[in-house]
Amino acid sequence: MMQTETRAAAAPAPAPVPAPVAIDMKVSLGAATAPTPASAASLPPVTCPFRTPERRIITKEDMDQFIASPIRAALVDFIFSCSDACRGLKISHPVATSPVVTAVTSVLDELEKIADATPPEENPKTRFGNPSFRFFYDRVQKALPTLLEPVVRPREAIVEVAKYLEKSFGDRKRIDYGTGHEANFMAFLLTLYRLNLLTDADKPAIVLRLFVRYLSLMRKVQFLYWLEPAGSHGVWGLDDYHSLPFLFGASQLVDHKYLRPKAIHDMDIVDMFAKEYLYLGCIQFINRVKTTASLRWHSPMLDDISGVKTWAKIESGMRKLYVVEVLGKLPIMQHFMFGAILPFENVSGRAVKDEDLEADDGHLHYFFTM
Repeated sequence: MMQTETRAAAAPAPAPVPAPVAIDMKVSLGAATAPTPASAASLPPVTCPFRTPERRIITKEDMDQFIASPIRAALVDFIFSCSDACRGLKISHPVATSPVVTAVTSVLDELEKIADATPPEENPKTRFGNPSFRFFYDRVQKALPTLLEPVVRPREAIVEVAKYLEKSFGDRKRIDYGTGHEANFMAFLLTLYRLNLLTDADKPAIVLRLFVRYLSLMRKVQFLYWLEPAGSHGVWGLDDYHSLPFLFGASQLVDHKYLRPKAIHDMDIVDMFAKEYLYLGCIQFINRVKTTASLRWHSPMLDDISGVKTWAKIESGMRKLYVVEVLGKLPIMQHFMFGAILPFENVSGRAVKDEDLEADDGHLHYFFTM
């Protein structure tokens, strides 16, 4: 963390933060609500041959088709069931750790070694986007098939599974990272689940071991190479890069006897519990990086959410936000890829291998009731 603080302090002074404006925390989903999706149970079983995933959400009609598709329902069900599985549990809570969970943890450890062996370029021309990230990305891409051999069965599926893990580190060309890349990590885990390598019994460990390890690695990569926040909403976002730690973290805190949402303003409490609860860990991280003002000024959305009475309502709001603002946004989901494990047939009939597309520049809606 000390390294993070030093790098943050050395960065150019941020632009003045606009004064907070009133946010209606009681806005309903209304027209922003996605169409009722198909059931995840209707998703067809995994079939061969496996193939390199392709982008199939090209047009608005494709996006509408995706929102109502079984694969979207499966992704939502998987993420929300993982959130349910960590409800009320600390990060240190003893959870069942299967051999696959242990193996994936080892893969992430090896990927961190690649980051350690790929230092950033000194004195880059821009504040964000250190060019050495591309060397890191290429080394990860090359290493993944071998690293995943002990994990993935059948081995022919590695071509698909590896692509989602590769994409979870950010965009090689733009040198940025956002919630769409984070979603790719959950898609990577969903492929293992669809292959019956991970089971429902693994879901507490998926959050408390694998996602926590991934988040730690991504924080390191983000600041090692100063990744540009992809489609950042600035002060009106939860976090420059992530969304799911707030969903999983709120679930951890549901029904906590003592910690209330307003506790995020007490730095002693935040520092005491940051290592046990993802939500508070995010607050601590944000406060350590954004040292020029209080949470109310640099993160007014989080400040407003702290006025919600219960963690259960926050967790519910985070679910709605994630469905609409991540899985329901064309500028984000047009980067998502589909293959035999996570299948999707679009309307346009078009497929894109791996071309660059523009990042999201929309604005968050708010789904929290006081």
